[in-house]
Amino acid sequence: MSYYLAKTLSTSFDDALTRTTEALKAEGFGVITQIDIRETLKRKVNADFRPYTILGACNPALALEALKLEDKVGTMLPCNVIVQELRLGEVEIAAVDPVASMQAIQNRELADKAQTVRGKLEKVIQSL
Repeated sequence: MSYYLAKTLSTSFDDALTRTTEALKAEGFGVITQIDIRETLKRKVNADFRPYTILGACNPALALEALKLEDKVGTMLPCNVIVQELRLGEVEIAAVDPVASMQAIQNRELADKAQTVRGKLEKVIQSL
């Protein structure tokens, strides 16, 4: 089982980032964190890196349900979605597969919630 869901687009990095954020919103996710890896690596270790952003996506209602089922599931939240430039004009969007990440937790109800979240993230990726 793969640990992520992904799609490659022929577009600019900025367009892919905007489209991804909008697609997440359409499925009930808000972006609660946004980490610009390129800028962070330049600032922290003076390394050059391609455009690469990690979006921390959260569907509050589903997060609340998951936290009620398993209080330490917060260690796996939010759902990370990356937008990375593979080469100029080609950008990959990849989201964590919550079903794969939740396999470590033995909780059937939580596994069902992970399926729901996966379905929403699949719609996000497919809509791009």
